[in-house]
Amino acid sequence: MNYSNSPLWEEKEELDTLLEEEQSHTIVLHNDEVNTFDYVINCLIEICEHTLEQAQQCTYLVHYKGKCEVKSGSIDYLIPINNALLKKGLSSEIV
Repeated sequence: MNYSNSPLWEEKEELDTLLEEEQSHTIVLHNDEVNTFDYVINCLIEICEHTLEQAQQCTYLVHYKGKCEVKSGSIDYLIPINNALLKKGLSSEIV
């Protein structure tokens, strides 16, 4: 039996698409010449709930590549996290 044309299947596809769109945002942390490695690492642990290893890797990527994606999720979830990073003096944006 082919369920792909059923209304329930179409609703599931629409819900999957909607959930995908909600999760499609990311906080990107940018390099700056002000903050130290340790400060950025501590901020990522505190605000983004990174492990020490995650925070260190992100910090090195930001330093050597200029930016790094540090958190993904819905826009409502990311806004307060991004605001907290900005309040700490880090350069970040939601994309």
